[in-house]
Amino acid sequence: MLQQLLIASLLFPSPLAPSDPPPGGPIPGGAATTPLPDDTKPLRDLSADRPDTTESPITVDAGHVQLEISVGDWSRERRDDTVTFMQSNIKLGLDDRTDLQLVVDAYVTEDVTNGEDSNGFGDVQVRLKRNLWGNDGGDSAFAIFPYVKIPTDTDRSNGEFEGGMILPYARGLTDTLDLGLMAQFDVVYDDAGDEHDFEFLHTAVVGYPIHGDLGGYLEMVGIYAEGGDYRASTNLGLTLQPDPDLLLDAGVRVGVTDDVDDIGFFLGFTARY
Repeated sequence: MLQQLLIASLLFPSPLAPSDPPPGGPIPGGAATTPLPDDTKPLRDLSADRPDTTESPITVDAGHVQLEISVGDWSRERRDDTVTFMQSNIKLGLDDRTDLQLVVDAYVTEDVTNGEDSNGFGDVQVRLKRNLWGNDGGDSAFAIFPYVKIPTDTDRSNGEFEGGMILPYARGLTDTLDLGLMAQFDVVYDDAGDEHDFEFLHTAVVGYPIHGDLGGYLEMVGIYAEGGDYRASTNLGLTLQPDPDLLLDAGVRVGVTDDVDDIGFFLGFTARY
């Protein structure tokens, strides 16, 4: 009988019997610990695709949302004015190396000298950024960045699907200077020829600190369009980061060649949640 009781006590221990502490060790109150979730990792330094044309190879931290908003953007080409309000890039971090983006032109108005004015909601872009290296540190970083533009068939839409591949690269030049390079391969719709053409965009930008949380950048942008002339512009601007999760920006674009905006001004911000 005693032998049977010993066997039963081994197979069916009393619920009041003490047990070994869990792998994470005991905690006050006797509750078992569990491995820390990924969202307890320190967040990366805030990195945005705005305000310059050059995109960042760094993705949004997994499980976080980042809003990149152009509050207002005015541009003039010859005597034609275009104003865009609340152009928004809404990002969601999918994992440690990937984020999904939705880019929306909330409201655009165009005032042309010769022709018909237009205004309204613009087209929508869906983009997926995949970092290949440098997301969490290192001398350089690189990402691949496919996107597709979905027509909305509004007055501001050309009614055509477009898309391409963006390849952003970044590295530190010195302790204070950062370099960004980007190549972008696009298939865009040509209204004049009623067909889709190839377009290649390339950029180079240098970012630098000015004082405290205030920084600046200088950028060159070039565009080669199939069957068209080469277009180029110079962009420069300021950034201010009053909080680790907030970045304010303002800047100006100056056309270097014909067939680009003669000048443009913009104001916006980036916020991470």
